[in-house]
Amino acid sequence: MERVVLVVDDEKPILDILKFNLQKEGFHVLGASDGEEGLNLALTKNPDLILLDIMLPKMDGFDVCKRIREKSNVPIIMITAREEEVDKVLGLELGADDYITKPFSVRELLARVKANMRRFAGDTKEEASADIIVAAPELVIDTTKYEAIKNGTTLDLTLREYELLKFLVTQPNRIFSREALLSSVWGYEFYGDVRTVDVTVRRLREKIEDDSSNPRYILTKRGVGYYFDKASE
Repeated sequence: MERVVLVVDDEKPILDILKFNLQKEGFHVLGASDGEEGLNLALTKNPDLILLDIMLPKMDGFDVCKRIREKSNVPIIMITAREEEVDKVLGLELGADDYITKPFSVRELLARVKANMRRFAGDTKEEASADIIVAAPELVIDTTKYEAIKNGTTLDLTLREYELLKFLVTQPNRIFSREALLSSVWGYEFYGDVRTVDVTVRRLREKIEDDSSNPRYILTKRGVGYYFDKASE
């Protein structure tokens, strides 16, 4: 089945270039030049992935991302000309899976599109192997629903947060560098900003930990990486 990519960007040359290159790779491409149109297409056409610019007329990319996340876990890659760290972090905090900064190479963007689609498709196929993973007495992962439940309450995780938690839980006490997590969870072997991992870990801790500043489940090995503490069981 042909995969659908929604590109939301108000700069027509960029929109046309992305459409051309994505179509060359076999994707069906939908285009929108403002935030309201992009949000409408995202919610009505159910694309497989969204490339979302931040600076948009009518509704900016942050608001579009937030509204989409209320309804869908579709992979979202934010596209921005801004270099400010706060903009990148805000996009991730609102549920974006990744970001890429203009100017970017088409090769890099296509690599990120394909990596995100592989991860999303992999989770969809996982439904065939139903299972409940007990991470700790009070924390379980339901792989049939892609959910984490703590003390009987379903946690509001994005797909990427769920993937990261499941990956760490299934390999307890094994320390993974940020680069290794980018490769294994995000699917990036050569591309990707390790700060993406840090933001996602912080966001995940805020949702699963009783005290995110003193984590019990996902711990940091200073100078090395992150791991799920089996002792928390």
